[in-house]
Amino acid sequence: MNFESLVNHISVIQDTLQAQAAHSVNLALTSRNWLMGCYIVEFEQNGEDRAAYGEQLLKKLEKHLNTKGLNERRFREFRRLYLVYPQLKEEVLGYVMSGNAIRHSLTAEFTEPIRHLASAELQTIDNQPTKWHIPANKIFNRIPYTHLKSIVKIENPIKRAFYEMETIRGCWSVKELERQIASLYYERSGLSQNKEALSAIVQCQATQLQPKDVINTPIALEFLGLNERALVTENNLEQAILDNLQNFLLEMGHGFCFEARQKRILIDEDYFFVDLVFYHRILKCHIIAELKIDKFKHEYASQLNMYLNYFKAEVMQSDDNPPIGILLCTEKGDTLVKYATAGLDPNIFVQKYMIELPTEEEIKKFISYQNY
Repeated sequence: MNFESLVNHISVIQDTLQAQAAHSVNLALTSRNWLMGCYIVEFEQNGEDRAAYGEQLLKKLEKHLNTKGLNERRFREFRRLYLVYPQLKEEVLGYVMSGNAIRHSLTAEFTEPIRHLASAELQTIDNQPTKWHIPANKIFNRIPYTHLKSIVKIENPIKRAFYEMETIRGCWSVKELERQIASLYYERSGLSQNKEALSAIVQCQATQLQPKDVINTPIALEFLGLNERALVTENNLEQAILDNLQNFLLEMGHGFCFEARQKRILIDEDYFFVDLVFYHRILKCHIIAELKIDKFKHEYASQLNMYLNYFKAEVMQSDDNPPIGILLCTEKGDTLVKYATAGLDPNIFVQKYMIELPTEEEIKKFISYQNY
């Protein structure tokens, strides 16, 4: 064995066992959080003294446990994890009972309530078509809890299964998963004529998960009539939404007058491009619409505020009212919006938009026929 061979062997040992350790940590984390969510739901539904706690249950639980990382917000996450994934029952119990020390310390008093409660919850799932459901063992073993925390926020079960499948297939990092959700990958896939090709492009460009990653009231704009494309990339989607957003606003009522699209403005020595500019002849003001193909970020509010200030100084006439700014994002956190817009122009409005898919049957078939 030469020195180079020694280095290679040591590297393989390091990478392999680090990945194994990360996987074990994740299984334990998912199991802990699912079990806590299960017990919280059971207490809320069947606890003898649940009425005494009511809506203050999670706050009181946080106070009495007094454990770092276990707070009201986390308990809500755990409860949602269980409610969305009751089918993980056997995987979680199998993992928890697999260790000798744990197996000897746990009794039927611990496991039976979980088995009974989870079985009842599973009845609603068993009555649904299962061909597009991702098997429970794949969800448990191949999707880290950091990813599940993002996926459980998705209300639509078809959309949720789609991201489960693509996360498994691409071994995505959690940031990559969040980026794909924010960039409307599911919606783009629903609009695409060639879903397999789009999936191949996305997976090729995606950032994969590393062991260190584990250890360490919306406005619905139904953009109909999108032009058909073999693939719907992010740029294609943005263009299509702008096309239909323009028509959408013009059809909202009397007064909207289209003025410019991708309006170029010069500030100092830099050019900026405003997505859509309207003038409302009844309100007598400009309306600036900015579209973002991802979730809200604080810099988006600052950018729109800059545009409003520019229009006040350079465009607005003496008899005009101050301009109004509309910022549309795929997702928005109300608290971040509140802090990011505090002190800015009061005429900035941030809203979430959604795209109406042609049909979910195509997505179901796509999920069913994929190998993951």
